[in-house]
Amino acid sequence: EKVWPLLRLPSRAGLVLRHGGAAAARLRPAAAASSSSSSSSVGGDGSSRAPDTSLFVPVPLKPVGDAAGEDVGAELTRPLDKGEVLKNLNKFYKRKEIQRLGAENGLDARLFHQAFISFRKYIMESGSVSADLHIILNDICCGAGKVCLLGHVDDLFPFFLRHAKQIFPMLDCMDDLRKISDLRLPPNWYPDARAIQRKIIFHAGPTNSGKTYHAIQRFLSAKSGIYCGPLKLLAHEIFQKSNVANVPCDLVTGEERVYANEDARQASHVACTIEMCSTNTPYEVAVIDEIQMIRDPARGWAWTRALLGLCAEEIHVCGEAAAIDLVTELMYTTGEEIEVRNYKRLTPLTVLDYALESLDNLRPGDCIVCFSKNDIYSISRQIEARGLECAVIYGSLPPGTKLEQAKKFNDPDDPCKILVATDAIGMGLNLCIKRIIFNSIVKPTINEKGEKEIDSITTSQALQIAGRAGRYGSSFQQGEVTTMHHDDLVQLKEILSESVRPVKAAGLHPTPEQIEMFAYHLPDATLSNLIDIFVSLSQVDGLYFVCNIDDFKFLADMIQHIPLNLRSRYVFCTAPLNRKEPFVCTTLLKFARQFSRNEPLTFDWLCRHTKWPLAAPKNIKELVHLEAVHDVFDLYLWLSYRFMDMFPDAVLVRDIQKKLDNIIQVGVCNITKLIRASQSTVAPGTAEVVSEDFPLSRTKRDTRVASGRHGAKSTEALSIAVDVTGERRAKNLKAYRSATRQEDLKSHGRGSLANRLLREGLLTQEMLRQLESEWHDQHRNGRYGLGSKRDDQNSSKETGKKKK
Repeated sequence: EKVWPLLRLPSRAGLVLRHGGAAAARLRPAAAASSSSSSSSVGGDGSSRAPDTSLFVPVPLKPVGDAAGEDVGAELTRPLDKGEVLKNLNKFYKRKEIQRLGAENGLDARLFHQAFISFRKYIMESGSVSADLHIILNDICCGAGKVCLLGHVDDLFPFFLRHAKQIFPMLDCMDDLRKISDLRLPPNWYPDARAIQRKIIFHAGPTNSGKTYHAIQRFLSAKSGIYCGPLKLLAHEIFQKSNVANVPCDLVTGEERVYANEDARQASHVACTIEMCSTNTPYEVAVIDEIQMIRDPARGWAWTRALLGLCAEEIHVCGEAAAIDLVTELMYTTGEEIEVRNYKRLTPLTVLDYALESLDNLRPGDCIVCFSKNDIYSISRQIEARGLECAVIYGSLPPGTKLEQAKKFNDPDDPCKILVATDAIGMGLNLCIKRIIFNSIVKPTINEKGEKEIDSITTSQALQIAGRAGRYGSSFQQGEVTTMHHDDLVQLKEILSESVRPVKAAGLHPTPEQIEMFAYHLPDATLSNLIDIFVSLSQVDGLYFVCNIDDFKFLADMIQHIPLNLRSRYVFCTAPLNRKEPFVCTTLLKFARQFSRNEPLTFDWLCRHTKWPLAAPKNIKELVHLEAVHDVFDLYLWLSYRFMDMFPDAVLVRDIQKKLDNIIQVGVCNITKLIRASQSTVAPGTAEVVSEDFPLSRTKRDTRVASGRHGAKSTEALSIAVDVTGERRAKNLKAYRSATRQEDLKSHGRGSLANRLLREGLLTQEMLRQLESEWHDQHRNGRYGLGSKRDDQNSSKETGKKKK
């Protein structure tokens, strides 16, 4: 294998890079075709693509001051006439031959112009220049206009190029940077795995088909094994099943290590989240769950790493059949055989011909799936107003709270028979659901470029969620799926009838070693800019794509001003946190600052920062804050396994985290009370708790909105920017909008504000009678004008029509 030298640049040659979105624009979509992706990475003649020079800003070189009695060039010739020098420099800049020479040496039009401006400024403002440059400039000025020239402006090019490489040091190491960022042979990154002959067994099938069960049976029967799952809940489930089956198994997640053996000896089996799997430890059997997530724009790299890098004799891959072709192609590049085992769903799943229409039609075993927390708050309150209990599950809840809510819903003796949840139920929870009801079929997503989109759920997502109904072995042996609104049902059937799109490419992510080598060549670049340059220079073939690195860059920019070594800075930037949570981001900043001072982050320090102990929440805002504090504890535990000396109190933090989990459970059990408290005492500046914008949650399929581009205009775009795919959809667009308006009226209150307020528990019958009495009294006293009387008459006519 060829090894290229890593040469450190002169210390005086620094590099300042502009943080911009140009690198993000080069992130290829995961679904790009093989041929197009190859051509985007490498030029048609096999050469590498041109670098994105917009990321580079020239390092300013200070002009040299007057050196008293030391201007050697002036002593050998004569002082320079700056006016003549300026004229000749401008001639030099305009010469096509010079521009061509610059391009041959890596200076495109942008870099050439910036280098010349800096070169001209340096010469014109310096009191003296080097003797060789002074002599050349003098010869050019003296020979200008003469038949026999003493010098020519072209003679300046070597000096210009030397100056350009001082302000753009990347020009001297571009070949090395290209080699470091060449991502076209990921299998070669894992020599241990390539040293053994692995057998790949693909268990393909839909949700509730038993594919993972068969893989786990082989895992349990092996002498050693590793299970890699997408969620802590799934890893914990396998950990428990293994130990109950008398197969000692350890649990490894980003925040937790649990050993099966009391003396903390490593067991032969381990269940872990996929990012935590070891590619150096040999196993007999490995299980990689939910392999279709290899295309995930943010986390896909972890599945690629596990698939290519695990050192196991047998690798059992579980997931959708849509990933078979890609896995087969990847294994072809490693020279390994693959066996495919197909499974069918164990229980029937029926798409109903009618929508729920009203929460009055709910029955035991129903699960309403929402794609926003505000919709969960609104619907759970409306359910309680009907005298029903419901469990609530959404993504930001702690794992313990999710399990407790699932247990409450599954318990046949518990009065709670309805579940309101986000798509978090799609993985990791065993639920006894009879019927899945989609409150909406559109959800916000983040695409490969890091842009927010509002789009219909994919066929894969719809099947994953709908498949939770009628779980094999539960009390419901047949599953049903429908929607809340009739117009959504037509589209849901269309989505479910389509075949799942094949997985086209696997995600990749720069490794710490690659970034360290980049930093070795560009020591003055920020980490965020190093990532930008890496992505702009990276080359991938058609089987791979570079994962979205916006979250990484966000954290890198946030802690850039804190003095940390590169390896520690990289670790902090890979911390799993939601950047939309200000409290968590602020805490990470404080962690990094304390870490940089070499001051351990103790239990007492953390308690002071989070104001522990905390009381049970009184409203939704307080509940959300408790969830953020739980995330802070998770962050501390995650860092404690990477910097044990600096985060020494993991055991104490885990104890209070369990107590906080119990407090959050109490809050979620009383969530409707918290919603009422939030609505009755909304403080200025507090975010609205319940979304009233239901029409926005039922946008036509393929509606896309990039967040934050036009401020307030984005909301308008959400309701009008409809990208209709197919001639039939275009014809039905007007009818769809009309039906949506009518449906909105029905869902909001069936044409009556009073009815809606009654259903949501905001108005009682007694209050309604009192309002009606006051209305008639004021009407009889003539307090309202003619317009109001007409409105009252129209309202009476409508009421009469309803009664008829």
